[in-house]
Amino acid sequence: MVTSSTPKQQRLGTYRQNVIFTRPMVITLMNKLRRLAFSVLHIFLMSMAVSVQSQPAPDDINFVRQGVRRFIFDDLHTIPLAALNPREIIGMSAMYPITHHREAHAQINVRHEQLQIVADTETETSIWFGGFNPFSTYTLDLASCEGEGAIGFEFSDGTKMERFLITIDYRDNYITDVHQLIMRGDEVISRKSICIATQANTAANGKLILQMLGSGLTLYCQGDGLPLPIAQSDFSQHIDLRKKEYLNTFQSNLFVQIKYGAIQVNKVTSALSSGMGLADIRAITYEDGTPLLDQGRIWYTMTIRGRALPQHIQGVFSMDPSVFDLRFEGIIVFDRQDGILRNEVASHIFYDRNHKVWRGITTGFSAYASPDEQKQLLAVESVKDPRFGFSSMRATPFGVVGDIEDPHILYDAKAEKWRILTCENNDGYKAVLLESDTWNKDYRRIAGPVSHNSTGTSIQRIGGKLFCFSGSQERKIFVYSYPDLHEAGTLKMDLPPWDEKSGTRVWPNVVELPDGYPFRYVALMMDRFNYPGLEGPNWTYGALYLYHGFSEP
Repeated sequence: MVTSSTPKQQRLGTYRQNVIFTRPMVITLMNKLRRLAFSVLHIFLMSMAVSVQSQPAPDDINFVRQGVRRFIFDDLHTIPLAALNPREIIGMSAMYPITHHREAHAQINVRHEQLQIVADTETETSIWFGGFNPFSTYTLDLASCEGEGAIGFEFSDGTKMERFLITIDYRDNYITDVHQLIMRGDEVISRKSICIATQANTAANGKLILQMLGSGLTLYCQGDGLPLPIAQSDFSQHIDLRKKEYLNTFQSNLFVQIKYGAIQVNKVTSALSSGMGLADIRAITYEDGTPLLDQGRIWYTMTIRGRALPQHIQGVFSMDPSVFDLRFEGIIVFDRQDGILRNEVASHIFYDRNHKVWRGITTGFSAYASPDEQKQLLAVESVKDPRFGFSSMRATPFGVVGDIEDPHILYDAKAEKWRILTCENNDGYKAVLLESDTWNKDYRRIAGPVSHNSTGTSIQRIGGKLFCFSGSQERKIFVYSYPDLHEAGTLKMDLPPWDEKSGTRVWPNVVELPDGYPFRYVALMMDRFNYPGLEGPNWTYGALYLYHGFSEP
């Protein structure tokens, strides 16, 4: 039997189905939810506090040395430009044109995979082998020099109207002198011996390595051991090879002047080289200071050491931070739009993601090559990626003039300011912090100078917090708070990159790594041991020291 309910009964049934909680039950539930919410918030805040407390301060990190290398004209750290390799010659007259400068001509042949040049009377010959770059390294692999004469490098225009020559005089396989000759037309602008006095009577075989440095040069001779410096010169008062006109018009020649006898050459090359010492190590970053990890590698700028202050070169290197596989990637020169390519160093390069352009700050050390220029910081910029090969970045003064160096720049989004940590000579180099609304103008000091001697000033992010670092003369690497530069400790290293005999003004270069590495921090530093055998003041350090960092749990 089917019965039907009344409308009132239907409404009552629906009401009973929908009503789940009574008013007291709802109040009780709300109280429980409030207590739960407070508990969740408390747990979240506690976890945040623990997380913050677990982030180490820089002076709590233990840095352990992993390896050390000094690259000395290393074949693996060269970028080739040109070569005369006798093993490759077919058609000598077209591949390597020859210019004879006297009526008598030397005999030139390829025999036993060597270039042989023979004469029984006085001859003078130029053999073209490549273009010209005033910052490259030229290497002559010499098998023997029998008899008497001179051999070396000639850099000249196609008509030989302007010539720059570096030649070694030899007699029976021994070097007797080294000369530098500068000519315009038939006029001798300068001719002088540039031989280091203690290196006369060196054997004239092995490699002759000419390191061109823009406004100067050093010539090395290498047999079985280290390259031995045998000559050095500063020539910018006679000719400025940094001018673009020389890069565009000059060419490189093997120069041979034989009075009598024979010369055997294994090979002649020109290349960009990492030189015999590296310093001023700084990680390339993004605009906010985050290290640029590209292709699984950290990218660095380093100073390729020449000899004196205006004669170094800005190099670019990369390294997988999990190993010690340093790779030479290129050099950067700087163009102030006045016809000269300057070899500034101690740069900080960053990629500005907002404007999709490479920018940075460099130190105008090349001013030492010209009495009319002032040392200052320069703002640099390039649309082309400057990390590879031979690059030029446009450089512009921006009002930070004086004895100031080692700049590190970043954009502080929280402060909405651009900031530069640098060191200024205030009774010794000391760290200061500069600030501006614009990356390349109108900077003012907001902190510093610190009380300690400073070098290699840099800003690094540890655990999401920025800190300032600098080397010193005190056998310590100091840590400062950012942005007020209050002392915050010193770095701990098991084997620092110095000893009781060496200088300690090194560059701290700490990088915090993302997850996926067996250690959290990596630091690449240099020492300050100058290259032996050079005359006069020189800054020719150093070797590279790799550290991994960890903090106690």
